[in-house]
Amino acid sequence: MTDVTDAIPHVLGQRSDVTYLLIASAVALVATAAFATWWAKRHSNDPPPEPGEAGPSDTAPETATGPIDGAGAGETVLWRLRTTVRDAPGTLAALCLVLARLRIDILTLQTHPLADGTVDEFLLRAPAALPAQELTRQISAAGGTSTWIERADTHDLVDTPTRVLSLATRTALDAAELPLALRQLLGRCTIHSLPAVSITGRPTGQSAPVEGVLEETVMRLRDPSGGVISVERPHLPFTPTEFARARALVELDARLGPRVPRSASILTLPEGNEITVRRADRSDLAAARAMHDRCSPGTLSLRYHGPVGDADRYLDHLLSPRFGRTLAVQTASGKLVALGHLLWDGDETEVALLVEDAWQRRGIGAELLGRLVRLAEEAGCESVYAVTQSRNTGMVAAMRALELPLDYQIEEGTLVITARLTSAAQPATTTDRTGATGATAPATAPEPELSTGPDERTAQPTEERPAQRSEPVERARR
Repeated sequence: MTDVTDAIPHVLGQRSDVTYLLIASAVALVATAAFATWWAKRHSNDPPPEPGEAGPSDTAPETATGPIDGAGAGETVLWRLRTTVRDAPGTLAALCLVLARLRIDILTLQTHPLADGTVDEFLLRAPAALPAQELTRQISAAGGTSTWIERADTHDLVDTPTRVLSLATRTALDAAELPLALRQLLGRCTIHSLPAVSITGRPTGQSAPVEGVLEETVMRLRDPSGGVISVERPHLPFTPTEFARARALVELDARLGPRVPRSASILTLPEGNEITVRRADRSDLAAARAMHDRCSPGTLSLRYHGPVGDADRYLDHLLSPRFGRTLAVQTASGKLVALGHLLWDGDETEVALLVEDAWQRRGIGAELLGRLVRLAEEAGCESVYAVTQSRNTGMVAAMRALELPLDYQIEEGTLVITARLTSAAQPATTTDRTGATGATAPATAPEPELSTGPDERTAQPTEERPAQRSEPVERARR
């Protein structure tokens, strides 16, 4: 700046007019100050460089893989990322600086304190062109260890307190919601309900203390109805915070006791009879046993594994809301004539039907099956399966009538039909014993006789064309 002011007299031809000199000096000072301010702002507020693009003081990051297929400029994806850092000042800031440099938006953040560190869990919106491997590498370079990442969706945008309160509300209204609430709370995991007493009445030895047990990737919680709820997540250890939340849900279930929603629907059968479809629980045990007594041995043999005489032993287990949801069909006189079960089986979900002989071929089984599949979809299940026999052509055709992709498998003489709960517009596929697949057009189903039960025969499933009939008409109960 001094050089500029000294040059002013020379530029003006060495004139001695003081006024001109002062004006010229002032203009030069203002211009120089404005230029200096502009230069400082430009270089102090530069945005962080794009992923893969070198900045003024950073080198371009090396990408582990290419961008996500089909990603265009400006497109973003959601990631759930969890990493462990030292419990020291500045460790979280270091992670946030890395995410900012990669142009990643932090949507939510949870911290899980540990004995020797802290687990930071992020919900991130990142450029679609940024590979997950590169993001993990950058987090590791910033001090994160045991980093885990998976794709998220818009359902994860709900903040944690709201999500926990919603799960608690669902659990309070329906005891069958507890396993589902635990799965949604803890993410991808496997849940098993282990009873204290087996179906044959013998103690199983399954127990857990009131406060539960946490063993890294496994937590065991005392089931209020007896036995143990085992939760496993091998790919990601549980944190004490997650364990406390799960235990709180179980304690809520224990305090409220057995409960099921009491809503019901009235259906009109083709011949004009009215039936009621409602949720069932262990209070319906006596009515269910009476229905067993009216069923033929052939009907019971199609439904249950093992000897028909042991069928009653399964009812207490099947009617427990801990193992799934049960729908009951009763007549206008209150007599129970059909049961439909949606059973949680670890990561899988089974559907099973039992319709009294005198009420078969009237549309009851097909109605129950459709309702059970809708319940499975609402619970977030990816598929449902039915265990039956090849001679039960009604059940085979009813599964096809769902217009969902189907897989057939023979296991120890039993036919297992799996329906994938995806878009019904996709063509269904069948798989034979050799693994070959082919398109199969969905068929309109007759009323299934029953759903589950072992059979020593291994004949391929056949399809029976049903007689024309009207579907039941549903009316809302006043």
